[in-house]
Amino acid sequence: MPHDIVGGQIGHNHAHDHLRSHLKPEDEAAELQVLAAQFIDGFVAAKDKMSYLRLAGVPLERPEPGGGAMMKLVDVQLSTEWQVGTASPSFGSRELSYLPYPGEMVTERTNLGFVYVSLDSKHVVDLRSFLHDRHAHEDGAG
Repeated sequence: MPHDIVGGQIGHNHAHDHLRSHLKPEDEAAELQVLAAQFIDGFVAAKDKMSYLRLAGVPLERPEPGGGAMMKLVDVQLSTEWQVGTASPSFGSRELSYLPYPGEMVTERTNLGFVYVSLDSKHVVDLRSFLHDRHAHEDGAG
């Protein structure tokens, strides 16, 4: 973490943490998207995937949602999706309003999920949720 020298004393520079805690939701979402893309690129390129996960602070075990047994990380899944249109409820109707995109508007998204299992269940933690929770913890715990 960068340090500032104030009055001859060295202190931590928390400016980034304070700025992040005041981001608008859309700016926070954009920041998380950039972090997720960088994480995915780094994970794919890493020669030692387990070391990469450890350095990134990804837990190898976590409690089941709602408590219970410890779940173990067994897979990291990557999926690619292409958004080819949008659908939303139509006003005053049970039909969807559907807008297919022209070719240049089609967007690609790569998602990463951490797959945890126990004897009783399987749970996938989305990378963006992991990053969001981690940032919320850093902002709250300082």
